[in-house]
Amino acid sequence: MTTTERTEFDAEAAEAILRRACAVANLDPGGVEVLRIGDHAVFRVDGGRIISRVGRGADRLASVRREVAVARWLADQGYPTARLVTDAEQPIVIEGHPVTFWEGLGDGDAYANTAEMGVLLRRLHELEPPPFSLPQLQPFDRVASRLECAAIPESSRAFLRSMARDLEVEYGRLEFSLPSGHLHGDFNVGNVLRDATGHPRVIDLDGFAAGPREWDLMQTAMYYDSFGWHTEAEYADFVTGYGFDVREWAGYAVLRSVRELLMVTWLSQNARSNPRAADEVEKRVAALRSGGSRRDWAPF
Repeated sequence: MTTTERTEFDAEAAEAILRRACAVANLDPGGVEVLRIGDHAVFRVDGGRIISRVGRGADRLASVRREVAVARWLADQGYPTARLVTDAEQPIVIEGHPVTFWEGLGDGDAYANTAEMGVLLRRLHELEPPPFSLPQLQPFDRVASRLECAAIPESSRAFLRSMARDLEVEYGRLEFSLPSGHLHGDFNVGNVLRDATGHPRVIDLDGFAAGPREWDLMQTAMYYDSFGWHTEAEYADFVTGYGFDVREWAGYAVLRSVRELLMVTWLSQNARSNPRAADEVEKRVAALRSGGSRRDWAPF
């Protein structure tokens, strides 16, 4: 029986997996601190010198193996990204859970500015494709599994499933303006951190895929116009840095709705173990149902 079958994937279960992986990697598991839990549980280890990511289950293994390959490719290209640590083969798999270890970046709380983000994203998209295949972007591939296990009211689950079906049809009709190519997949300010020398680096590489470049531009645009998490000036700096404003593209509203749906289903995974997350999911579902403001959505 696996850890996933025996217990909820919460901070305690993930830390137990992490400590076993540390033993395999010959790393000191002292000073473990959980940072967040989503598709992965993310920990500071050894006072922040190392960051570890523990996958929620065996279904994350393929994406984590791809993340490791992407990290090595980007390092070879001289692109500023997170670096793997330990001589052990990565990922380390503990009862089906893939575990990786990365260099800590400063205190982990200093983010790049939006001008730097725009330049870094353009630079990433301009790289020659990696020497290995990437899967095609499938925005809806985890929606069903997330909703199946989410501890949310059945009415919310049914609404989100219906929304996903409708949006999948609309997504299939989109005509994109930018050329397709490799994508980060989850490019936002939370994934561009400053290292100890103050230079920005891009983290969380497990969402790398091939698809429309508009996908990587969406979160920064939404953080500005839907949630108010970026100012007008900050968003303008991002647009200048990248060279394209995705909000002017005709498909923006559809892709924004897709991203909002994914934000809710991602958070629903934590509803059982985190009452704050459960309340936030219901608040977000109410906004999706009514078309109300997203300005009170809390970051997670």
